[in-house]
Amino acid sequence: MQETDTIIEAGRIIPVEPVNSVLSDAAIVIDKGRIVDILPQADVADRYKARQHHRFPHHVLLPGFVNAHTHAAMGLLRGLADDLPLMQWLQDYIWPAESQHVCEEFVRDGTQLAIAEMIRSGTTCFNDMYFFPEITAKVALETGMRATVGLIVLDFPTIWAANADEYINKGLEINDRFRDEALISTAFAPHAPYTVADAALEHIQVLVNELDIPIHIHLHETTDEIKHSLKQYKVRPIQRLKQLGLLSPNLLAVHMTHLQDHEFEDIAENGVHVVHCPESNLKLASGFCPVNRLNQAGVNVALGTDGAASNNDLDMSAEMRTAALLAKAVAADASALAAMQAIEMATLRGARALGLEQETGSLVPGKSADIIAFDLNSIETQPVYHPESHVVYAGSRDKITDVWINGQHLLNQRELTRMDQNEILQKAHSWQQRIRKT
Repeated sequence: MQETDTIIEAGRIIPVEPVNSVLSDAAIVIDKGRIVDILPQADVADRYKARQHHRFPHHVLLPGFVNAHTHAAMGLLRGLADDLPLMQWLQDYIWPAESQHVCEEFVRDGTQLAIAEMIRSGTTCFNDMYFFPEITAKVALETGMRATVGLIVLDFPTIWAANADEYINKGLEINDRFRDEALISTAFAPHAPYTVADAALEHIQVLVNELDIPIHIHLHETTDEIKHSLKQYKVRPIQRLKQLGLLSPNLLAVHMTHLQDHEFEDIAENGVHVVHCPESNLKLASGFCPVNRLNQAGVNVALGTDGAASNNDLDMSAEMRTAALLAKAVAADASALAAMQAIEMATLRGARALGLEQETGSLVPGKSADIIAFDLNSIETQPVYHPESHVVYAGSRDKITDVWINGQHLLNQRELTRMDQNEILQKAHSWQQRIRKT
C-alpha cells in the first residue's frame, strides 16, 4: 500500500481531460503537490493510505480556474467610477487615482485583496498586468497562489519606470529573480497598441524569442483604439502587430471585440491565443468578442475577468455563465459554447494560453494538484442531471467550499487557511478612506 499526502473523494469529478468526461464516485490521490492517481473510490483502500482524507459525496471536483487576464491590485479601485465609457473611465478617474496612490504598499494590499477573492472564487492561477509586478509575485508566493506576472511596458513615465527601456530592463530583472519559483511565471505585458510604440514592441518580440515567454496585451478592445491605429499607423492594430512580427503562439490578445473576416484567419494561422473578458466588455460597452467564430476557426480562447475596477469582481463562475450566454446570443445559436466548453475556457484553455498546460488546467496524473470542490447539494443546484450544466448555469462562487493549489489546502469549508481575512478587510477600508479624500 502506497502512503500519500492527501486523498479527495467526491461524488463526481470533471477532469476536463479527456474532453467531456465526468467521473462518478471517484477519488484523486495527491502526493508532494502533484496528482498521483485518479481512480474509483472502491479501489482506494486497497492501494493508498493518506495522511489527510477528504470526502465530498455531494460535490464535483474540477481543476482550479485560470483567470487569464487581471489587474489584481486594482481591486482597491473597485466601484470608484462606474457606468462610463472606457476612455472616460480611464482618463478622468482611474489614471488620476493611480497617479496619486499607486505605490508598493498599494500593490501589496490590493493584490492580497484580489488573491483572497480569487481563492474564494475557485481561481488557482491568474495572469496579471500591473505596476510593481515584483510585489505581485511576492504576495502570490506568500499566499500559495499560482501567478503569471506581467512585465508591464508603457511609453510614458509612471511611478514604476520612466520610459519603455526602463520598463523592459526592470522586467528582465524580475524574470531572472523569479525564474526558479514553481508558482511564478512571467509574461511581457505591453499595455496596448496605443500606449506602446513600434520600437518597444519590436524589442519585446526579440526578447520573447530568446526567453520563450508569452506577450500579454489588450488588443482590439474598442472602436476608438482601431480608429487611433488607422490614423497614426494607417493599419488596424492586428495588422500592425503582424507587420512587427508579434502574431505568434506567444501572443495573448485580450478582449478582441472588433474583428473583420480576414483577421480570424490571421489569428488562427499564427496560433494567437484570445482572452475573452465578457463582463468587463459588457460593462464598458466595448463590444462583443465573437467566441463562436473563433472556436470554429480553431483559435484557443481563454477566459478572464479583467480588473475588479471594471468588472466589478474576480468571479470566474460568473464569467463562465456570462460567456456561455453571450456567445449564444452573438452567434444566434443556442448550441454555441456549451457548458463543458465554458469550463474548458476557464481552466485548460487558460493554462494553454500561458504555456502552463503541462502543469495545470486539468486533473491528470502528473499535473499539479490545483483543485476546487464545488457543492451541488443545495436547493439551487438540485436535481443534478448534468453536473457541468450546474457549474456553469446554476451554481455560483459561494458553492466553492474547498481549494487546493499545488496540493496546499488554501480554502477549507469557505475559510482561508493562509490569509488573515480581517486584516485584508481593514486594509481595504483604510485605502477607501485615503482614496475618497482625493
